Amino acid sequence: MTRRKASFIGFTAVLLWSLLALFTVGSAPVPPLQLNAMCFAIGGAIGVIWLIATGSLHQLRAVAWPVYVAGTAGLFGYHLLYFSALRLAPPAQAGLIAYLWPLLIVLFSGLLPGERLTFWHIAGALIAFMGAALILGGGIAADRSAVPGYALAGLCALTWSSYSLLSRRFGHVPTAAVAIYCLATSALSGAAHLALEPTIWPQNTLGWAAVLGLGLGPVGLAFYTWDLGVKRGDIQLLGTASYAAPLISTLVLVAVGIAPASPVLLISAVLIAGGALLAAIGARRKIGPAPVPVTEPPQAATRNS
Repeated sequence: MTRRKASFIGFTAVLLWSLLALFTVGSAPVPPLQLNAMCFAIGGAIGVIWLIATGSLHQLRAVAWPVYVAGTAGLFGYHLLYFSALRLAPPAQAGLIAYLWPLLIVLFSGLLPGERLTFWHIAGALIAFMGAALILGGGIAADRSAVPGYALAGLCALTWSSYSLLSRRFGHVPTAAVAIYCLATSALSGAAHLALEPTIWPQNTLGWAAVLGLGLGPVGLAFYTWDLGVKRGDIQLLGTASYAAPLISTLVLVAVGIAPASPVLLISAVLIAGGALLAAIGARRKIGPAPVPVTEPPQAATRNS
């Protein structure tokens, strides 16, 4: 698989995540941790079915348990921090801080073996960030009582960017391992739900369809395609392209009548598209075969402990 093709597959995760808001609205009034448990159970089932169909279950035995811990921590930690942050701080502002993760991926990826951070990546990331900031309402209100929520949102961004970069380091680990990440995340979310939330099931067919859509797409297939993209594709380009998620998500909400169209949306579209273009220019200048991650030998990395 070429680096360009892997990058394209990784970008499909961004497109799927763009449906997250729409399906989440449709899934109300299911509590967040319960919704998390239900959706990740579906996402994990997708992986298990695929492994059984392809006779690849044996791949999971070769993965060391620390890798499973890291993957589960990334998925579960991100969502736990995200939901907690939005409970303690204004959603728009906390969401903006949490959405620093694509910028962190672009900037931190310059430290990876075989990668080089260029002016185009930095400029593209900053311009795209301006567009994302406009979509989310622009700016962060100064509110001392919301500081804990902002801090959790910052940890949220750091968690997902770290998870994505760590996935690149474990380039030899099969993407099939994501199935275990999802199932473990579902179990942890379910336990947290029983301890912290009331159980509320979807109220109608539309609600159940939204939950199924979440589990099949944004909280299911997207993690598999993202894993493949960050391991074999251009991680800097993917990090910057992730800024398209809030734009596409907003366009979807406008199309179905949930959100009104506004001039801010058009300005944000120009900024995000322009930032992605700059990043793409930088990527094309150095695109080539995917570099071999400089890590411990696969035999040592995948040895059971």
